[in-house]
Amino acid sequence: MRNPRAHGFTGWAAPAFGLICALLVLALASATAQAEALPDEQAADWHLRKETDGIRVYTTEQPGSRFEAFKAVATLDVPIENLMAVMIDPTSCVAWVHNCVESQAFGPGDFHDRFAYSVNDMPWPVADRDYVLHIRTRGERDTGVIVMDLNATPDQRPNTQGRTRVDRSDTRYRFTPEGDRTRMVWIQHTDPNGTLPGWLVNALVIDIPVRSMQALERVARQPRYQGFRLVWDDHGRLVDVAGPGS
Repeated sequence: MRNPRAHGFTGWAAPAFGLICALLVLALASATAQAEALPDEQAADWHLRKETDGIRVYTTEQPGSRFEAFKAVATLDVPIENLMAVMIDPTSCVAWVHNCVESQAFGPGDFHDRFAYSVNDMPWPVADRDYVLHIRTRGERDTGVIVMDLNATPDQRPNTQGRTRVDRSDTRYRFTPEGDRTRMVWIQHTDPNGTLPGWLVNALVIDIPVRSMQALERVARQPRYQGFRLVWDDHGRLVDVAGPGS
């Protein structure tokens, strides 16, 4: 018979083990809550709001929020390597995200897990909105699919005077290679904080993804984003996006 203490914890270790278990449960619960922050991509209650230039934009109500989530779907006429070259550039938001007027990386991080700060211009007299985003990237060589999650972490950077900090924003980009083209699915829900007129919010939900995806396709064709390649580890996981000559 085994000694019941041989594989257990006694003394100070027992409550410590209990604390560790509790923290793990909380961490898992937090991760699950974050994963469920966005509507299911395949849910039946997405409503098509606009279709133009091969871009389809859907919206759906988001529980606990006055603002709808959107899903934008398009096949961009550029390879996935070009798109990822844009995505790893911390200043590229200004070039392709509609209304983005400032963007930069900050703090510690790497390709998989990093932070960024960006500012969206808003029409007067509405205050500009700024975002502090935690960006995580993952990909699988077998499927070729690359997913980026961008979640608001407002307390990671001090507030900036004259700007309203967005404290609730969740975004997911899913890129699927289709030969020399790439299917992109963009799902986002943002609570812009403060008081905004309904017409403005409704317009942004449609205009931002349409104009941004159109711009992204153009930007990804620029010479500075050519010649990049995806780097995979021995387990088929995406580890980096390497530039020309590297």
